[in-house]
Amino acid sequence: MKRWFWKILQALGLLAFFSWELILANLRVARDVLRPLRKLRPAIVAIPLDLESGAQITLLANLITLTPGTMSLDVSSDRKVLYIHAMDGRDLENLRRGIKLGFERYIKELFS
Repeated sequence: MKRWFWKILQALGLLAFFSWELILANLRVARDVLRPLRKLRPAIVAIPLDLESGAQITLLANLITLTPGTMSLDVSSDRKVLYIHAMDGRDLENLRRGIKLGFERYIKELFS
């Protein structure tokens, strides 16, 4: 019973984090659309994965795709790298770090 309660709290934490990221991403995309003079640099980014199961990787890929400005493209055949398209890829390390410390961390906690 105690474990299920903890998992529900972790799922709610992931939902809250995703909701916040969704709001921020929508605001960023709206800003970029309304300021057309800004030079965007679209990029395809390789995100190294610590996740192991197909369900974990699928959840991560779906959350990234649901967030405006990013889209999951493919997973390497060894399931160690997720390739995403980012609307603005000027700071790739920050993008990778945000996914690793955000979505991936929450998913690892939820599935552990």
